[in-house]
Amino acid sequence: MNFDLTKMATFGVAGNFTGHLEQAGEASDFVNVKTKEAIAPKAMFPTYIPLNSNSDKNSPDTAGSCKEFSTPSFLSKFPFDENKIIYPAGEQKIQLEPECAIIFNVKWNNGKVEELKPVVFGASNDCSIRKEGAKKISQKKNWGASSKGFSSQLIPVDSFDSTGILNRYRIASFMIREGEVFSYGEDSAVRDYSYIYGKLNDWMIEKLNGQQDEGPAENINSYLNEAGCPEQIMISIGATRYTEFGETNFLNAGDESVVVLYPEDRYTENSIKEKLKSGTAFESDVSVLRQKVIL
Repeated sequence: MNFDLTKMATFGVAGNFTGHLEQAGEASDFVNVKTKEAIAPKAMFPTYIPLNSNSDKNSPDTAGSCKEFSTPSFLSKFPFDENKIIYPAGEQKIQLEPECAIIFNVKWNNGKVEELKPVVFGASNDCSIRKEGAKKISQKKNWGASSKGFSSQLIPVDSFDSTGILNRYRIASFMIREGEVFSYGEDSAVRDYSYIYGKLNDWMIEKLNGQQDEGPAENINSYLNEAGCPEQIMISIGATRYTEFGETNFLNAGDESVVVLYPEDRYTENSIKEKLKSGTAFESDVSVLRQKVIL
């Protein structure tokens, strides 16, 4: 299966694993964000918006009409690289964010998302700058080329519920520093996201259509319409909690960040770590993302 990520709008979900925002020092950003229940994710944020990537056939705006874009220009810079992370100039703290990411087919109705149908999933690094004063989440996410990662080893979704393939998968992540492999995020089951499957799907449709430009959140529906209502979008559905090592060690030049999605009935976190140490190739039922950090 071939997918062109450059033509998809891409997003992340903030706060879909209890405790991650606190570890990342970002909980205070969402103190005024109201949610329907305490465990609900806080917001969706854009990481890449390909302006005018499609025709306006799905959009209510008149095709070819002249208007001023509301989408910030930095979001139109393609940030994904499967092999490397380029360290952001002038920054001191960047952190691996290990996630499961899903590509969805989108059904549109008059500029609104009517249906999200998951197609494939894979390992994602929603790499983030830790800094004070950023008004929007996206300002810490896309600093240009090679600032994020998404594996090309994608696995088909059969059914997006507890009977499907995703219910078998876990997310593991590691930093390789000077030849030593460190566990970076807590090894976590995809099924243990706060919102997953139908509940997550409904929540994402609500946010893609109605999220307002408030606090750290943005009006992402306007961005999607400016992108021509793309027929596919990619969403990283939330970062896991960090190990003590991951919480206190930021990425440096020369480090390698690794995110692995693996079926728990065939592998363990230790067996995955041993494969990384020995350089053994992974089988096709594992999605792996390995990125070298460079200046």
